[in-house]
Amino acid sequence: MTPCESLAVTWAGHSTALVELDGVRVLTDPVLRDRAGPLRRIGPPVGSQIAERIDAVLLSHLHLDHADLPSLRGLDASTVVLAPRGAARWLSRRGVRGVEELPAGEQAEVGNLRVVATPARHDARRRPLGVRADPIGFIVHGTQALYFAGDTDLFDEMSTFFGSVDLALLPIAGWGPRVGPGHLDPERAADGGAAAGLRAAVGGRPGDPLLGTGIQIVRRLPRIPIAGERRERGHR
Repeated sequence: MTPCESLAVTWAGHSTALVELDGVRVLTDPVLRDRAGPLRRIGPPVGSQIAERIDAVLLSHLHLDHADLPSLRGLDASTVVLAPRGAARWLSRRGVRGVEELPAGEQAEVGNLRVVATPARHDARRRPLGVRADPIGFIVHGTQALYFAGDTDLFDEMSTFFGSVDLALLPIAGWGPRVGPGHLDPERAADGGAAAGLRAAVGGRPGDPLLGTGIQIVRRLPRIPIAGERRERGHR
C-alpha cells in the first residue's frame, strides 16, 4: 500500500468495522450474524471476507450487541481478542479463545501496529446482574492513527484523542427513541469532534432506530479508503 492507501475501513453494521492498516487486519466489536439476541440484521448479511485473516479484535465492552459470543467463537484460533479488564475469564469460560485484557492506559503490539486502550463512559454490566468489565475504546497507531470509541458519552480526555488521529469511529445512536447515558447522538459527536480539531470521522450505528420490540436496523456501507492528506484543524 502507498501512504495514501495505508488505512481503510469497511463498516459491517452497528459497531462492527474491519480496519486495515499497514497490512494488519483488525475487527471491532464483531457482530457477524443475522441475529444477536433481540437484534436482527436488515439488509445483506456480512460477507465472509470481513472475518478472514483477522489479526486482532478490539472488544470495547460486553453488551450483547458488541460482544456476540458466536461471532467471537467463530474467529480463527490465532486471532487475539483485546478486551476490557474483567472480561477475560468470562469470555474464556464461554469458548472465546485468545483473550487478552487491556485496561485503559495500557497498550499492546499487533503486528506493525501499537494499540492503546482508552477510557470510555458507558455501563460496565453485561446485564443488570451480569458480569462487569470496564468499557474501553482504542487508538490504533501505525503510519496513520485511528480511534475506535466503542460505546461512550463525551468525556474530557476524549478531546485529546481527536487531535492526534486521522480518523475516529464514533457511536452516534443508542437504544430507543432517545439517546440515554453512555451514548452520543450525531450532533454531540460532531460538535465535540469539531471543537477538538478532529480531522475525519465515521459514525457507527447510523440508521439504527429500534423497530417494535428491540429490533435494530443494521446496514452496510462500502469500503472507505482514507486519504493520506489531512484536513485543516477545526474545518467542518
